[in-house]
Amino acid sequence: MWDHNRDLINHRANTIFGDPEAAKYAWGIGFHWYETWTGGDPMFDNLGKVKESYPTKNLLFTEGCVESFSAERYQYWPNAERYGRSMINDFNQGTVGWTDWNILLDQTGGPNHVGNFCFAPIHVDTNVGDIIYTPSYYYIGHFSKFIRPNAKRVSTASSRSPLLSTSFLNEDGSLATVVMNQSDNEIKYKLYVDSKSVELSIQAHAMQTLLIK
Repeated sequence: MWDHNRDLINHRANTIFGDPEAAKYAWGIGFHWYETWTGGDPMFDNLGKVKESYPTKNLLFTEGCVESFSAERYQYWPNAERYGRSMINDFNQGTVGWTDWNILLDQTGGPNHVGNFCFAPIHVDTNVGDIIYTPSYYYIGHFSKFIRPNAKRVSTASSRSPLLSTSFLNEDGSLATVVMNQSDNEIKYKLYVDSKSVELSIQAHAMQTLLIK
């Protein structure tokens, strides 16, 4: 149900999940990231409120892409950071799955029947047969390669606002922690797991995954 932006998700959740007869047909609620069209910030907290109110219902990210395609920005890293920021915050608010709107598009940012050309993690130049992997592809890979099916999210907290992080415990017992540095500077930090810690660093505007087995 819903399958639209985070801004009005709470109203729809309350309407459907608050009705016992309707709620029994709904596995969960889908959402997108386009509420920023108003000029505001992503409204991640709205997801947490839905999960708090309806803990048995699932949150699923069903669509997101970077608009206004231009081939000059194939390797534009802020596009990837938009993915990283959204995925980490969405997961930390209880989201159980996350999928891009367009995994693969051509050299025009299409095809698209309404001319709304967009970026994708992978583009193919059909004129010459080239495959272009954008930074977004590699940012998504930090999640899809190391956070495996049926993993359980575990609590993670950062002590510095430029650092975003989320952690998942895989079925094989490995712990995957994704860290993203939003700042213009390298940051040194310590990762604590129970009573043990390790000192690490992350480059400016970088994403890294730490895997503990």
